[in-house]
Amino acid sequence: MDATAALAAYIKNHRPEIGKVVDYNPVHDRLYPLDLTVANTELTADLVVNTAAFSNWITQKLADNQCRYGIGGYMEHRTIYTRSTLFDTEDEPRRLHLGVDIWGDAGIPIYAPLNGKVHSFADNNNHGDYGPTIILQHNLDGLTLFSLYGHLSRASLAGLEVGQPINLNQQIAALGTAQENGNWPPHLHFQLMLDIGDNYGDYPGVGKYSEKEKFLQNIPNPELILQFLDKF
Repeated sequence: MDATAALAAYIKNHRPEIGKVVDYNPVHDRLYPLDLTVANTELTADLVVNTAAFSNWITQKLADNQCRYGIGGYMEHRTIYTRSTLFDTEDEPRRLHLGVDIWGDAGIPIYAPLNGKVHSFADNNNHGDYGPTIILQHNLDGLTLFSLYGHLSRASLAGLEVGQPINLNQQIAALGTAQENGNWPPHLHFQLMLDIGDNYGDYPGVGKYSEKEKFLQNIPNPELILQFLDKF
């Protein structure tokens, strides 16, 4: 059994021990699937490059559909990364989103869905980057898993220590504003990795589309934990 299959089996067998990433009540809260690919013709270049307008567009979508969060992104081939040169490379621009985004209001609390410890953290303070970022490390019956939380508030990094124990459903952060989260509309980038090499406080959240199969081997679908797809 490969590591991704082992993770899926672990989560299936330990579902009561898997916690939340954000506050969510399926009885009252609705989720909106946000399509950020070329198929969404509302996402004009002028809209995407203007953070305030982009934020207002997302806020209006959630309001119009009476949804608490916008959800989407795993292995989505997006057009929105043209807004930052951070994603440009000589041979092929990075456009493949590797995690799941949870779009909502700045300040909403973020929780650890598994017991673990702080692996690393950093403020990736570049236009289009993660901004404040936390990576947790988890031991799941011998299987090592890393979870990444990007676009946080700067206050989320205060007092953190590498190796600090983190408990299931413990609040670890809050969503940052556009002024501190890499200049994005407020949202959480949530990503799982089986191996992060020597990365510290950072791990690519957007990759080259031509390398999708490679990423699939190391980056499991966060839906394994979130269990959101059947809530749309």
